[in-house]
Amino acid sequence: MPKDPVSVGAVSSTVMRTPVEIEAAAEAAGSTKATLSIGRLLILALLAGCFIALGGAFMLVVKADSSLPFAVSQVLGGLVFCLGLFLVLVAGAELFTGNCLMVAGVLSGRYPLSGMLRNWVVVYAGNACGALVMAGLLSAAAITAIGDGALGGAALSVAASKASLAPAVAFARGILCNMLVCLAVWMGFAGKTVCDKLAATILPVCGFVALGFEHSVANLFFLPFGLLIQAGMGETLVPLGGVAMNLACVTAGNIVGGVLVGAVYWFAYAKREPA
Repeated sequence: MPKDPVSVGAVSSTVMRTPVEIEAAAEAAGSTKATLSIGRLLILALLAGCFIALGGAFMLVVKADSSLPFAVSQVLGGLVFCLGLFLVLVAGAELFTGNCLMVAGVLSGRYPLSGMLRNWVVVYAGNACGALVMAGLLSAAAITAIGDGALGGAALSVAASKASLAPAVAFARGILCNMLVCLAVWMGFAGKTVCDKLAATILPVCGFVALGFEHSVANLFFLPFGLLIQAGMGETLVPLGGVAMNLACVTAGNIVGGVLVGAVYWFAYAKREPA
């Protein structure tokens, strides 16, 4: 019986990749990400920020319906929010939270730590720009008026609740969120069809939204969108200090959660055991 974990479950399938093949595919994808030019990274990151923002706006439609029971609203909101990650996985884009899985390639020595960090910085900036652009476009499109203003009220409520989270809570929710997001991306590597990607996305994303976990890129849309709505009302329900705190703590938590998933699977399926 071979002792090398890479050999475990190494029989390939025409239907889906094995766990060992998923890890190898994640490393190969990371190698490409680590060497992309800054221009291409920014464009693809901009798209991802827009995609996640669109998923967040779709979720607000559900949240605007106050007649829905709590659990139904949470689960249905998570289901429609899947739009964002599904677009990223199938259409192609660079998402900061999913790119935390690049740690696997660093641990295998396929590219340096500096290549991963360069990717993270550029992609985070691009995601932020995309989310901000979409917040501005959606505000200009007056979607806050949908449902006689119910959508705007829901958006403001979501932003205010996020800005009021305690730092430790935001950090912990960030960890849990990106564990699920990265598991969705990881399982996406297993599939070979568009339907496979959708199936991999639904439950993890629906789960993190329903449980109220925190996603930094989504918050780069929800919080500025709430600030835009607040500016038109002349009230201070979403404090700038709370916005900054949330983004800092959630981003740190997302990094921890994503790196944890990538490192654990690298250890299980790629780390070479001594003879």
